[in-house]
Amino acid sequence: MPETQLHIGPAGWSFPEWDGLFYPESRPRGFHALEHVARHFNMVEVNASFHQPLRPEVSRLWVKKVERNPGFLFTAKLQRRFTHDRILLPEEINRYREGIEPLAQAGRLGAVLMQFPWSFRYTEENREYLIRLRRSFARLPLVAEMRHSSWTAEEAVGTLVDYHIGFVNIDQPEHARGTRPSAILTTGVGYVRLHGRSAEGWFDDFGTDGEAQGRFGYLYSPAELAEWKPRIERLRQHAQRVFVVATNRTGAKSLVNLLQIREMFGQAGEARVPAGLLRRYPVELGGHRPDAPVQQVLFAA
Repeated sequence: MPETQLHIGPAGWSFPEWDGLFYPESRPRGFHALEHVARHFNMVEVNASFHQPLRPEVSRLWVKKVERNPGFLFTAKLQRRFTHDRILLPEEINRYREGIEPLAQAGRLGAVLMQFPWSFRYTEENREYLIRLRRSFARLPLVAEMRHSSWTAEEAVGTLVDYHIGFVNIDQPEHARGTRPSAILTTGVGYVRLHGRSAEGWFDDFGTDGEAQGRFGYLYSPAELAEWKPRIERLRQHAQRVFVVATNRTGAKSLVNLLQIREMFGQAGEARVPAGLLRRYPVELGGHRPDAPVQQVLFAA
């Protein structure tokens, strides 16, 4: 049996605060952030599709930008109209599908992520809505992030298995009814999302961007990341492919933690680390090499 593909990458890539850390401070002519991501990781999770459907021409451009990395895959969030507003209009469903179709046609679409809010508990009504959603997006490789622990009950997991919906294993701030770290596999796609463990704003009402505010700056310690290694290994034993995503984007901390995970699984030699990131996190990334000489600070300001 061939080794399960392990895809490691960030949630999103269009963050100005990454300039000077992961991206060049002054971007040269012809620079494209997605090309840069594809030099260092083998996947990315598309955030933009959560807010509005993608334009097919944009998806086709993205495929071109990652063509130098043959193993690179996209995962894309399902639009919040379907997961949060719970509106299923045929024209909107078709528009979403048309937007991601170029990714699927190119063999670059690994999964479509249904990110549900904390309030989406396992009830008969919500179960029926999830089934409607699955039928509305037939043939798409759907995975579901359920932040409430009721979705880890046997009957709930069985629903995901029955309707071929992947379970997203998450790391989130502790809560009595929060989904705990796990290694649940309900389809051939294993999925892990690391959100950080800062409770600030996490269980509040979601803002217009679908994310709680003020909690993107958590940096996992090596020991905390090591807790996930046996879970990811367990998923790899049975899945066709496994995705590991980090959302703690503030200060490019998601990238630091993902590079550490990549090293944990023996992938550290695939690409050098941007010098700005290594300069900011010399201890965390001490085992990595810069992609350009790192200027040493000789005198304090």
